[in-house]
Amino acid sequence: MPLLSALLVGLLFGVGLLVSGMTDPFKVIGFLDIAGPWDPSLAFVMIGAVLVGLIAFRLAGRRTAPLLGGEMRLPEGRSIDRRLVLGSLTFGVGWGLAGFCPGPAVVALGAGYLQAAVFVGAMLAGMALYEWLDRRSRAGERRAVIE
Repeated sequence: MPLLSALLVGLLFGVGLLVSGMTDPFKVIGFLDIAGPWDPSLAFVMIGAVLVGLIAFRLAGRRTAPLLGGEMRLPEGRSIDRRLVLGSLTFGVGWGLAGFCPGPAVVALGAGYLQAAVFVGAMLAGMALYEWLDRRSRAGERRAVIE
């Protein structure tokens, strides 16, 4: 049942991204380009997503277990640190340059957009690079503690 519900929620999310225009990099760049011919339509999509998320997290916070079983794992971190700020800036720059963020890029890839294939490839390479650098950093920290 959890796999089926994940599939259905993923399909609903993908359809929502397609219908809202979030998979169209030109529409996204039109929204992000406030100095040019600004397209505010995606602001309504984002406001709707924030409202749905707010309600969902409030309801989830009151529950002791998920509706479909398993364990409840809600985010606990509340601090704003260097990693969060740098990650947010990197995400924003990438979104502004490419017109894609991860979810819409995967949906656009499934819809056959060549630009999305390039973005998803670069995204996967960036994720692999991050993992490699993070492992190296942690290994260096462990060596420093041992010495």
